[in-house]
Amino acid sequence: MENEILKSLDEIGNDQKYAIGNDLVYIPDFKASLNELFKKKVYTDNEIAYCEQFDDSALRYASTWAAKEAVYKAIKQLDPSTLGWKKIEIIRKKTAGQPQAIIHNNTVIFKTSLTISHDGDYVWAIALVEAGL
Repeated sequence: MENEILKSLDEIGNDQKYAIGNDLVYIPDFKASLNELFKKKVYTDNEIAYCEQFDDSALRYASTWAAKEAVYKAIKQLDPSTLGWKKIEIIRKKTAGQPQAIIHNNTVIFKTSLTISHDGDYVWAIALVEAGL
């Protein structure tokens, strides 16, 4: 019976076109781990420039991290191939504007919808991803 269940799950997963990912960041813990090495490994130059323009840049780094995590979790449901952190870039067309995700150098095209919220000590991001061709 276990093999039948696993086979059914595999069949369902193969036709999946949409996925949702989310991430919750506790800002005090995030600030404790935020350093130059982490920034260099995780964030693109554009993301760093965006975050650094704010007095409380740690909040912006946490928001961008939550968004990257949410997008990553959604994409991994649709495409199990390797995806580095800098291949997911969170952009905003204006300061504090609507976030958008760009997936660099990927063979599958993904359409994303992304939202980020913060309240008190927490940042939360949700991503809806559609796999294209």
